[in-house]
Amino acid sequence: MTQSCFQPKAIKTARDVSVFEVNSDSVIVVGCDSAGGIGPKPLDTIKVSGYTLGRFTARVALMEVFAVGATPFCLTNTLGVEPDPTGFEIVEGIKHEVKLAGLEASLTLIGSMEKTVAVEQTGIGVTVAGLTSKKGLKMGLSKPDDLLVTIGIPSVKDGVLPAEERGEIADLEDVLKLINCDFVHDVIPVGSQGILHEVNVLAKDCGLCANLQLSNVEAKMSAGPATAVVVSVSKTALTELSGLINKPIRVIGSFCS
Repeated sequence: MTQSCFQPKAIKTARDVSVFEVNSDSVIVVGCDSAGGIGPKPLDTIKVSGYTLGRFTARVALMEVFAVGATPFCLTNTLGVEPDPTGFEIVEGIKHEVKLAGLEASLTLIGSMEKTVAVEQTGIGVTVAGLTSKKGLKMGLSKPDDLLVTIGIPSVKDGVLPAEERGEIADLEDVLKLINCDFVHDVIPVGSQGILHEVNVLAKDCGLCANLQLSNVEAKMSAGPATAVVVSVSKTALTELSGLINKPIRVIGSFCS
């Protein structure tokens, strides 16, 4: 008797997520994020609490999955730290973001920590898997004449927390608002490679060209843990977008065919 083997088909995208066809109707989206040398340990370069590290690392992976229209059903954390106190603190930060996403009751959290070797520098990885219908997959939906808009100001390293306190960075709640708007066509979190990279990703997925109005420095500036988001919106919808999001908003260009 031959045992059949499930082999999901990968759907090609330029994004930092993997998309797999489950059946004729559904897809699984997988996103991840990691951090090293950031945390409360003696050899960490950037000093933040385990709770803060857990929040931001989970946030990035969740934002990546939500941004393409998928709903997370599983989050794994791989922590290169001891359970008590650092590991438990990081997990509490992860749980904070899961709760913000409205997923606490349904999302399965699994993970692993270092229980044998003493650790003096923090390492963390978070992976999120989400599910959506093929029709609900939000990739490559931008249109000619769409405006390219940034939500939040790119921030990195020691600048992230002060920027968050000033209300200057994008977050998970912003992404959840954006993906439910008809006038928002594509949403992509900005990472360490900067705005230009993410705009090029959107352009590749939708087969369009981008006209950017940014300096070379601004275009390539790191946004660290997804402190900014790029969206493509209908050119008549800027006022609606400004009323929806209470973060710095800037038109950085447009798409053309």
